[in-house]
Amino acid sequence: MSSANNQVTGFRFATATAGIKQTQRPDCGLIYSEVPAACAGVFTRNQVVAAPLQVTRPRVLRGKCQAILVNSGNANACTGAEGIKTAQQNGKTLAAALGVDEELIALASTGVIGVQLPGARLDAVVPNLVKERAADKAVAVAEAIMTTDMFSKTSVARLQNSGQSGTILGIAKGAGMIHPNMATMLGFVLTDAHIGAELLQTCLTLAVEQSFNSITVDGDTSTNDMVLLLANGQAGDAEILPQTPAAEDFQLQLNNVLLDLAKMIVRDGEGATKLVQIHVRGARSAAEAKEAARSVATSSLVKTAFFGEDANWGRIIAALGYSDAEVDAELVDIFFDQVQVVNAGLGTGSEQEALATEVLRHKEFCVTLDLHLGEGASDYYTSDLTYEYIKINADYRT
Repeated sequence: MSSANNQVTGFRFATATAGIKQTQRPDCGLIYSEVPAACAGVFTRNQVVAAPLQVTRPRVLRGKCQAILVNSGNANACTGAEGIKTAQQNGKTLAAALGVDEELIALASTGVIGVQLPGARLDAVVPNLVKERAADKAVAVAEAIMTTDMFSKTSVARLQNSGQSGTILGIAKGAGMIHPNMATMLGFVLTDAHIGAELLQTCLTLAVEQSFNSITVDGDTSTNDMVLLLANGQAGDAEILPQTPAAEDFQLQLNNVLLDLAKMIVRDGEGATKLVQIHVRGARSAAEAKEAARSVATSSLVKTAFFGEDANWGRIIAALGYSDAEVDAELVDIFFDQVQVVNAGLGTGSEQEALATEVLRHKEFCVTLDLHLGEGASDYYTSDLTYEYIKINADYRT
């Protein structure tokens, strides 16, 4: 997607090389709104919370943000009082350089846990970040925040209904330690639509639940996860109000952007070779459908079978059975794409399994489980578990 397609009215971006990573590639980025923006956030539920989140979360709760300073290569997590002080100082440096209130600065970090962030290096590149900010550098920021990611992740949607002309741009990073709540990742979503902080929070929470909180790579969650949503109103349209067609369209487009990014994260899962949609239908409720889908999606045995291209539906029905969802094994149907391998709890035979094996050779496919107990349905997205995943994480710090 071209740089022009990534532009959102009133937002500017910049990157720099602060020397936090061992490589000499850009490792920090600035996202800046020309005016204070309404904001919302969703954060990790890990009880160990990194310093930048401790500083940023109370600021976001006030509903306003104007700039985000993000670095990769160091998580500034489990760094004690010194880590908090570093995050605060980086925020002060950026606020002074931009001439904005310090409380309008959000901070984000990703990388190795337990190592003090060299904050002075970040402070040193702030003047260059401020000087170099431009409307067409969103992709550059997405690249600068990569850690084990194999590719950068951006997604764009346009508001289409009710006279709204705004744009929604999403930037994310993530490949390992991916699992709710939230998935291990950073996400920054920007819009020039005019929408208040309270409605933003409602929309973001719903969109995250259907996207970043419905993916898994390895079952781990991190200390630094956050998604921030900023709306600066610079498109010039009327304010989007709750329970209106414009609000419905905004929610739809936001859902699309976040789900697009979420799928990219799973597709880029460390060592992953497959993106698998787990679709559960016929559950007693949507909540039970999600529990059932989560159980299958997070099963290491299921994920290794995907890697081995083995249509081992026994592992799938076993994972379904130990979920918190109500299950009657004699009612369950299982499909690999359109190939049915289980009918009313019984296998459909070797010929169907052979066809299912062909499905598993695709890079992307869907596993459907019909419980035949109600109307509840939900989707979860997972990857296969490979030798490469072990290799990447065995020597991550070296």
